[in-house]
Amino acid sequence: MSEAIEVGATGESSLIVKKEHTAAAWGSGSLLVLATPQMIALMEGAAVRAVDRLLPPGHHTVGIHVDVRHIAATPLGHKVTAHADLIEIDGRKLCFRVQAYDDAGKIGQGLHHRFIIEETRFMQRARSRGG
Repeated sequence: MSEAIEVGATGESSLIVKKEHTAAAWGSGSLLVLATPQMIALMEGAAVRAVDRLLPPGHHTVGIHVDVRHIAATPLGHKVTAHADLIEIDGRKLCFRVQAYDDAGKIGQGLHHRFIIEETRFMQRARSRGG
């Protein structure tokens, strides 16, 4: 799809854990620690930053698969950074190795797949599925 995208592309996304990022706020638990869905969103954001800027106008990537482990809790006030490394390209399907870290070390790791889409066609299909 885009010759500018190559294995080895990287992206990063960070945040400071606030109440809205916690398991209690996301409904994925009751504690004031980084929610797993928020960590995944950060990883997806890192993958987007790795490649979307390299795509032709009107093209984006959408997430299609996530397989990650959340291995350590991060409390309020701590910085979390997610990294995405593009490790495989199969046509329009992209596979990233994703990892997340806080000040104490690795908190998450796994794989994330994204698919390159053309926005107009994608949105037309999405609207046709509406109810």
